Amino acid sequence: AYDFITRPFDPDYVELVVRKAIERQTLKREVEVLSEEMRDRYHLIVGESAKMKHAVDLARKAASSNATVLLLGESGTGKELFARFIHNQSARANRPFIAINSVGLSKELLESDLFGHVKGSFTGAVVDTMGKVAAADGGTLFLHEIGEMPPEIQPKLLRLLQEREYERVGEAKIRRANVRVISATNRNLADDVK
Repeated sequence: AYDFITRPFDPDYVELVVRKAIERQTLKREVEVLSEEMRDRYHLIVGESAKMKHAVDLARKAASSNATVLLLGESGTGKELFARFIHNQSARANRPFIAINSVGLSKELLESDLFGHVKGSFTGAVVDTMGKVAAADGGTLFLHEIGEMPPEIQPKLLRLLQEREYERVGEAKIRRANVRVISATNRNLADDVK
C-alpha cells in the first residue's frame, strides 16, 4: 500500500495519488539501477599479468573476511579502486563506503572529521557532528594515505581498530562502531618505524 483514499472519491486526488505512486516506483528503480552500475564500476579491475591476477585474488580473499586491510602502492595505482572492490565483494556491500583522505588536514580537523565533535568543543564547533566513523557504521571506512596521518591521531585510531570504540572530540562518552577499516598508502611504513 502506498497511500489511502477517503470516500467520497475525488477523481483529481485519485489521479494525483496514482501519479505519485508511479513516480515513486520509477525513481526507486532508477536508484537501484544506478546503485548496481556504481557497484559494477569497481569490478573493472583488469589485467592479464600474473601479478594483477594475484592482487585480485588477494582482494577477493580479503573481501570474504572482516579483516583490516592495508593497501600499498604508488600514487595512481588504483588503491581506492581495490578498496571499493573489496567493499563491494564483501558482506558489507549494501552498507556505506566512506573515504577520508589524511593529506593536508591538521590533527584537529582530521580528528573531528574522523570521530565527530560536540557543539562548543572548539572554536567553530557550532553543531554536533557524528564524523565519518559513525557514517560508515556497518560498512567500510577507507583511510587514504594513512602514512600521512598525524602521530597524535594514531592511538585513537588504534583503539578503533582493536576495540571498535571511539570518542567524539569534546565528549567523554564511549561510542562503538561496527566498521571495517581499509587503509592505503604510497609510503613504506616500515621505514617510519625504524
